[in-house]
Amino acid sequence: MTTTGGGQVKIRVEIDPEASEEEIVLHCRELTPEVVKLQQMLAKQIKSAGQIILYQNDTEYYLETDRILFFETEGSQVLAHTETEIFEARKKLYELEDILGADFLRISKSAIVNLNRIYAIRRNLAASSEISFQGTHKQIYVSRAYIKVLKERLEEKRLER
Repeated sequence: MTTTGGGQVKIRVEIDPEASEEEIVLHCRELTPEVVKLQQMLAKQIKSAGQIILYQNDTEYYLETDRILFFETEGSQVLAHTETEIFEARKKLYELEDILGADFLRISKSAIVNLNRIYAIRRNLAASSEISFQGTHKQIYVSRAYIKVLKERLEEKRLER
């Protein structure tokens, strides 16, 4: 049992080996902003887990999404960057946004970044700010139009932990 500002909350997990699919049910007296936020957090967490199919030449790779630093467009291609490699994603950026979930965020018209992999942001008030990642020389730029949303999402993720 957990105590919140509004009283006590029971947290219970039931395991059903006969269940045909996974299901999470929230029981509440009313739909409060806290319940909605919890529902959204659960949905985002479930959606963000998993693998994605990426390509190098004629080889198909199944990568965990947490290995990806960012996606960027180069000409007509969408490239996925890990710390050491570059893969082709045979999807458009808007399709990737739908697939990837809450850990990824559009940071310009031509890039999506993995929020969990950001190490530093070198802010530039006159132009794009530069994002760097730990353990690699790779960098990507966030446009001024997206920097505020990026900062907000990073703060939300920090508070979730």
